[in-house]
Amino acid sequence: MLITHDTECALSILVELLNTAPEVCGTELLPDTAALDAFVVRQEISEVDSLTDDDLRQVQELRSRLREVFGTDSTEEAAELVNALVAAAGTTPRLTNHDHHGWHIHYFAPHAALGDHLAAELGMALAFILTAGERERLRRCEAPDCARIFVDLSRNRSRRYCDSRTCGNRLHVAAYRARQRSADAVTPA
Repeated sequence: MLITHDTECALSILVELLNTAPEVCGTELLPDTAALDAFVVRQEISEVDSLTDDDLRQVQELRSRLREVFGTDSTEEAAELVNALVAAAGTTPRLTNHDHHGWHIHYFAPHAALGDHLAAELGMALAFILTAGERERLRRCEAPDCARIFVDLSRNRSRRYCDSRTCGNRLHVAAYRARQRSADAVTPA
């Protein structure tokens, strides 16, 4: 599957945004406009004007709507949600070459409200995944105590955990210890 640089960046922003929700980490990671502004800077989101409480509310609502895409049972259902997001954002595709990224497409109007900006960019990134027939790449971490979301961009679609160093490693160590205990219980003393 060929994913362009700008789509990969949008998918990364999508994952980071979804994983700021209180149902993921127990606390709201975007509680105020200062946190939202820091998120925009950290994710290098371009063409964003000063943020307001209304921007914060819109982004939090968008985050919930985007999360629904990961819980759908079919591509048709996911497509309906993505179409609604993109249509509501009033996309305005245009070519741009800012920040040494070469020519790429922005799907939002210049200086659009952050909620519309993200709905257009992230919605289109999801649209590319869906049109490629790759909905199964939109995943939730399989660790039982983790609610994080990720996009599996591995070549063979084999990624199971949001982070192999934390969730994956923790579960592998737990399984190893369980096997060791089981083997110790079977081995005569």
